Amino acid sequence: MADDPGRAERPEMLWRGWGEPEKEAPLPEPVRELLEALLGVRAPAAPAAGLDEVRLPPVALGAGALEELRAAVGAEHVRDDAEARVRHTRGKSTPDLIRMRRGDGSDAPDAVVCPGSHAEVERVLALCSGRRIAVVPFGGGTSVVGGLAPERGGFAGVIALDLRRLDRLVAVDEESMLAELEPGLRAPDAERLLGAHGLTLGHFPQSYEYATLGGFAAARSSGQASAGYGRFDDMVAGLTVATPRGTLDLGRAPRSAAGPDLRQLVLGSEGAFGVITSLRLRVRRRPGAAAYEGWRFGSFTEGARAVRALAQGGGRLPAVLRLSDETETMVGLARPDELGEGGPGAGCLLVAGHEGATPEDVAAARERTAAALSAYGGEPLGPEPGEGWARGRYSAPYLRDALLAAGATAETLETAGFWSALPALYESVRAALREALGSPLVMCHISHVYETGASLYFTVVTAQGPDPVGEWARAKRAANEAIVAAGGTISHHHGVGRDHLAAYAAEIGEVGVEILRAVKERLDPAGVLNPGVLVP
Repeated sequence: MADDPGRAERPEMLWRGWGEPEKEAPLPEPVRELLEALLGVRAPAAPAAGLDEVRLPPVALGAGALEELRAAVGAEHVRDDAEARVRHTRGKSTPDLIRMRRGDGSDAPDAVVCPGSHAEVERVLALCSGRRIAVVPFGGGTSVVGGLAPERGGFAGVIALDLRRLDRLVAVDEESMLAELEPGLRAPDAERLLGAHGLTLGHFPQSYEYATLGGFAAARSSGQASAGYGRFDDMVAGLTVATPRGTLDLGRAPRSAAGPDLRQLVLGSEGAFGVITSLRLRVRRRPGAAAYEGWRFGSFTEGARAVRALAQGGGRLPAVLRLSDETETMVGLARPDELGEGGPGAGCLLVAGHEGATPEDVAAARERTAAALSAYGGEPLGPEPGEGWARGRYSAPYLRDALLAAGATAETLETAGFWSALPALYESVRAALREALGSPLVMCHISHVYETGASLYFTVVTAQGPDPVGEWARAKRAANEAIVAAGGTISHHHGVGRDHLAAYAAEIGEVGVEILRAVKERLDPAGVLNPGVLVP
């Protein structure tokens, strides 16, 4: 069975920031004054550029190439006007946004192409491969690792391949608990369509409001409820991929011993090997009840010990399990819409979110969690801290926009490691950031918990200097080197993009790099797919 296309009416994403333009708001005055006193933050000398002030390079594509693209997907689905190009320039990392706020559109594509089918994607890839036009697959535009800024050298031009027209729920197999969906579906639209069948993916990352299913797969996304539902790559039972060499159709059983799992070449490949055109995803029944609550621990070390015990206890984990360190708790970042109001006193805040078919299921899960957390010194704080986190769970990117406008550099980075390595990894990254930036505010939380380890998610706030992009690049490089040296992975769920290339090469070694290059050469001989991204 097939459903109607899933695109609900919604405004375009803010081109120089995050989300809906109407939600853009300045920092509260007390928070701005606190940042000035604590970090020396001062308002920028000039206001952010307007859309019509963004400086764009001339369109490099010739008339012949544009006509062929129009013939491939329909003339109305190829745009080379300034607004379309600006809205498809880079992603949403802090350096990306700082450049856009300063009117720097130098990475803009020459045209935006919107195919409406797998066959149209194949035609575009064949055309671009033959003409040596670089192709950047574009979903929600939410990359924060330089994944949408390709290398231009040696190419006749660059197009953004916007998959927004591939937005259907194609079929639902409730017997197998699978759904086939197209990659251009944004997460809220996918949940709405699946919800009509009483189903959910259970995938709710911070980028949820604007990210697409194809982007989740291409970047190995992990949602905030991953402890209960798993990562997005765990949900992918099968997928269809268009490449310049032809079609890959992968995944025909729940598990297979038929050689290496080629799905893993596509998951996390960030558009460098092909363009995902269809996804067969594991779905779950929508929960009938949910409850969020807060717990306090005396220190990050004590809280981490409790989280590890819960993860290794053999029972079902809460859907959400998140432990803020002392600084993040003090600032109140677990509730971004209440920034500056602080956390639950001294110590560290843990948020646990339980979901189940019935209120009785949730109550039983809460009892199991409470017993484990209490045994390790946790103090129950009741529902308010957890419900406050749930209310503000998608607010942090909007807060970052307000911080940028106030003159602060605010950025995030993440890693993951085994439990035994996590303390040293935590300290190494914090030390690297402080040495590179002077006296920044460095906050961290544990999330995405496993029996063997967990991820660490850092948030950094510092005053903008004369060259905030360069300053952050140096800090990011130092943090990357610290992650590699401490035995962590360079990314748990943000991906590689361009920002992590050097560290990724160090992580996988020379042989790993050669494997990636061989796959790239075989699937994309002309090298037109997202050049400069993922493959060192």
